[in-house]
This record gives sequence, structure tokens and C-alpha cells, in this order.
Amino acid sequence: MKVYIETFGCTFNQGDSQIMAGLLQEKDAQIVEYPVDADVIIINTCYVKHPTEQKVLNRLDKIQREFPAKKLIVSGCMVEIDPDKLHKVAPSAGWIGPRQIKSTVDVVESCLDGKSIRIVGHGNDIKPGLPKMRFNPLVYICQICEGCDGSCTYCCTRFARGKLQSYPVEVIKREVEEAVNKGCVEIQLTAQDTAAFGKDTEKTLADLIEEITSIPGDFRIRIGMMHPKNMMRNFEELIEAFKHKNVYKFIHIPVQTGNDSVLDDMNRGHTVKQFKEIISRFREEIPQISIATDIIVGYPTETDEAFEDTLNLINDTKPDFIHISKYRHRPMALSSNSPEIPHDSMKQRSKALNELKTRILHENNLKEVGSIQYTLITEKGSKGGYIGRTDSYKPVVVKNAETGEFVKVRIEEATGTYLKGSIL
Repeated sequence: MKVYIETFGCTFNQGDSQIMAGLLQEKDAQIVEYPVDADVIIINTCYVKHPTEQKVLNRLDKIQREFPAKKLIVSGCMVEIDPDKLHKVAPSAGWIGPRQIKSTVDVVESCLDGKSIRIVGHGNDIKPGLPKMRFNPLVYICQICEGCDGSCTYCCTRFARGKLQSYPVEVIKREVEEAVNKGCVEIQLTAQDTAAFGKDTEKTLADLIEEITSIPGDFRIRIGMMHPKNMMRNFEELIEAFKHKNVYKFIHIPVQTGNDSVLDDMNRGHTVKQFKEIISRFREEIPQISIATDIIVGYPTETDEAFEDTLNLINDTKPDFIHISKYRHRPMALSSNSPEIPHDSMKQRSKALNELKTRILHENNLKEVGSIQYTLITEKGSKGGYIGRTDSYKPVVVKNAETGEFVKVRIEEATGTYLKGSIL
């Protein structure tokens, strides 16, 4: 059988797709590059944001119109969050819940037999150690826990992924060790909240990093998104773990808003002051650290004054990566009970924040011009050249390189989104 898998969304979802592909390969399935060549099409959905939902719905509609005779399976968060809508847009599709990945082969084989089965619900499968087909042979996605212990009012993903389940440290370490031995040079530790790792097992993210960095080899570890409230539970140990040479000096710490009242309405569990203190301590201990954060513009209780607080926070902290989302109601999210603010106001605020973001990111990157950066080359660029990451995880474009190599690069140009340089 030939199977095509298309993935929307986060690194964790990409990891799920790689597991589905690996499980199918074990059963002698061929994973094909284009849907036209497939017997079965799997759309692995994301549902965290309204624009992504629309992309998923449009894609499901297009796939069914273009390939009406092919079997369709839908996996990912939409399956758990919005099953009624999914049934309407794809009434004959099979389903694989995000925590039912081990059922992939059964669902595919049933669909080929003309029976579209739907396996959903919050299971307790341990994903590390399952077969996996890497889409980039040099980069390994390692899922360390699933679900979360938060209750953010705007979030629907927590309903799809369920309660926190941290995977055993020894199983994760064994998976990473095998990946490094097979030539992977970048390990991406991913979860809905990596800082929550171990809250259900009396372990910590710092413990896990310490174990993984003990693996011999020259590789880099990228730590995925960390919730500020969970970073604070073993904060000093976490900073020490990030000092290891094999860990990218990069933290993704979403603040969502710069106003404490809105943070409280969001039920985030941290304050603006705590967010600033986390960044300050990391920069004090690791000066080259790069900071990524997320902002939701136009939460229902965000006033003009509250938005000004967000602008001021971003201007004060000057993150290196800023992800901006306009608020929209999501299924099952508590905030959906409140009226959305006027979309014209939301659009104006988003424009103002994007303008500030563009300026700050360009200014930050300009500071790198003239420096020499130790860089890991991980892929060919889609428009030519090669793409690498500095130790601070900033993307660098060079003309000629070998993927998988660590090289010294002199930074010669900077944009707001990447650096350009020459290998020494």
C-alpha cells in the first residue's frame, strides 16, 4: 500500500506524523511524496488557531474533490476538538486521535478494506521508542511528554492532548542515543510545554537535559516551548542545564500579553514581572541566549491601555523571535464565552506590534554583523545555498556547505529573520 501524509502545525505534530510513517513502513507500506501516488491520504491536523483551522478545512475539501476515489484518514487535534465539524466536511474519513497513534496501521488497513474506523480518546502510549521515519535525516524530533497541566482560557489544544504524561527519562535518553549514533546532529525536544516535564513523575526538565547531554557526540539540543510558571519550579538548575555546550542557547517562553490583568483573565499563572525576571537571569548567566516569545493580540479583555503594556514589554525585553496571533474564539475554550473585540481594533493593534517586531528583530540581528558564529548546517535552502543555526539558534544562510557539519561563519548581512555569512 502507498500512503501520503500531510502535516499541519507544531513540531510535536510533525513527530506524530513521523511515527505514523514509521509504523506503516514496518508493515511494508510505501510513504509517497505526492497524494496523487497514494492509495491512502492522511491529513494530520492542527487546530490551535483559527487561520490554521481554515487551512485544514480547505485542504480536506480540496483533497476530496481532487481524489474522490482515494481513502482519507484524518488525525491530529481536530479529531478530538471538533468532531462534529470534521464529520460534516469529511463524512467517510477514518480518524486517528492524537493519543492513539499506535492504531495507525489498523485504521489504514480498515480503510483499504472499505471500513472507515475512528479510534479516539486519551490513551497512555509511550511515544519515544516507536518506529519513526525522519523527514530530515540530520534532525531528530523527540517527544518528551504529552498533554499539559495548564488551564489557559483561550486554549483548545489541551482538550485534544489531555492531561500531562511525561515519558520515562531512560526511554527518552535511549531514543536520543540511537538517533545520535545514526548521524542526527540536531535533537529537538518537544512537548506542549517542555518545562512541565516530570511534574507527574518527580523529574524535571533539567534532569532530562543532564541525562541527554551525557551522551557522547557533537550534536545540539533545541528545547521546545516552556511555560513561564513551570520554568520557575527548578529555575537555577534549568539555567545550569542550558550552559552545556550541546544545548542551543535559545529559550521559547510565551508571555502572551504584557498586562497582568489580562494574564490573570487568561489564567496563565505567571506575571509580567516573573517573565522579565526569567529573561534577565538567563541573559545574566548566558549572555548569548536568544529569546522567543508569543503574543496574543486582542484577547476579549484587552483594552487599549493593556495593549500599550504589551508594546512596552516587547520594547523593554527585545526578544529575538516574536510570534504574533490575533485572538479568535476556539472550540471549548472558556474565553469563547466573552465577546471578541472589534476586528478593526485587533487589526490596528496587530499592525502596530508587527511594526515594532520588525524593527527590534532587525536591530538585534544587525548586532551580529561582523561576528564569527559557530554554526551547524542542517539543510539546503529552498532558494539556494545552505541553512544553518548558530549556537543561539539564529538561522544563517551560506553559499556552500556540507549538511551535518559544524563550521565557523563570519556574519556579513542581517535581515529581521535570518543572517547571511561566509564560511571561514
